[in-house]
Parts: sequence; structure tokens; C-alpha cells
Amino acid sequence: MEQLDYNLLFRWFVGLNMDDPIWDVTVFTKNRERLLDGDIAEAFFQAVLKQARQRNLLSDEHFTVDGTLLEAWASLKSFQRKDAKHSAPPEDPGNATVDFHGEKRSNQTHESKTDPDAKLARKGKGKEAKLSYNGNLLVENRNGLIVNTEMFEANGTAERYAALMMLEQIPGTKQVTVGDKANDTGGFHG
Repeated sequence: MEQLDYNLLFRWFVGLNMDDPIWDVTVFTKNRERLLDGDIAEAFFQAVLKQARQRNLLSDEHFTVDGTLLEAWASLKSFQRKDAKHSAPPEDPGNATVDFHGEKRSNQTHESKTDPDAKLARKGKGKEAKLSYNGNLLVENRNGLIVNTEMFEANGTAERYAALMMLEQIPGTKQVTVGDKANDTGGFHG
């Protein structure tokens, strides 16, 4: 919305004139759910893949899989003990003060009260843990086009599972190769 307020290219892209008022931010909030429920993004993705196939731009033999942690829209304050008894309401329920100092927290003992599917995970040793999901991409190597996406719970093995699942969906009977620095670990068999 800030870009629409002062960036002429953004205004041109969405069809607004220089002196047109910009939309209220709730327009995006209301439409986001509609777009997700209507699978508009998936339909757009499939249309792009169809065009790439028609132009023979997709390989069906050589792929790369990559995954990353996607931060959930949940505050660490919402990550509370699963067996917690209902305590007195906080002084400020909108932004309650929480002291986790000295408390060991894990996905086995705690969960987010606002997003129970989000898991506490970190990108590497020494990095901070955040409530996250695991997002994965399958990329064909000839032209570098993304051919599939999957999202899973951040559990440490989601990327290998996603690789196997996405590779099973590739049409044809040829043997495929897949590359990723983490897929040479034990337990990954294609």
C-alpha cells in the first residue's frame, strides 16, 4: 500500500491514475482469503507450466529440490505449554508480557495457541528458533523453472519427504536425477 501511495509504476501496474486514491489495506486482507480459497495462485502456476511444456522448456529428467523455513504468522508469545492450566488473564491481553527465561521449550511440550501447526525450528546451529513451516521447491535443471511446490510442518525431515513426493508426480517413465546438498543424508532413497 505504501508503494501504491508514491510509486507511479505500481499505480500503472494496477490501473490507478496519478491522482486516484489508493485502496484501504483491508482490501488485501479480505481478498487474500478469497484468493486462497479459490486456488487462484495454483491455477496461475499450472497455466505457466502448461505454456512452458507447450514450448518444450521443461526437462523431465534432471531436477533440484530445495527447501527453506518459512516463518509462521504467530508470535513466540503464543508458544505455550500444551498442559498449561488456565491462569489469570494478562494485564494487556493484546500484547501480554511473557517471561521464557530459563524455561526449556520444545515442540513436544509446547504449541502455538494461534497457529498450532507451526513448529519451533531453526535454520542452523547458533541461529534463533522461530515458529515455522518447511517450504519446498522442485526445479527442473534445463531452464531453472519451478515445476512443483509443497509446504509441510517443519520437522527436520520435511525436505526429503517433499522431494520424494514431488518426484513421484513427474509424468513419464524415465529415470530422474535430483540434486540437493542435504539429500545425501541417510534415509533419503529415491
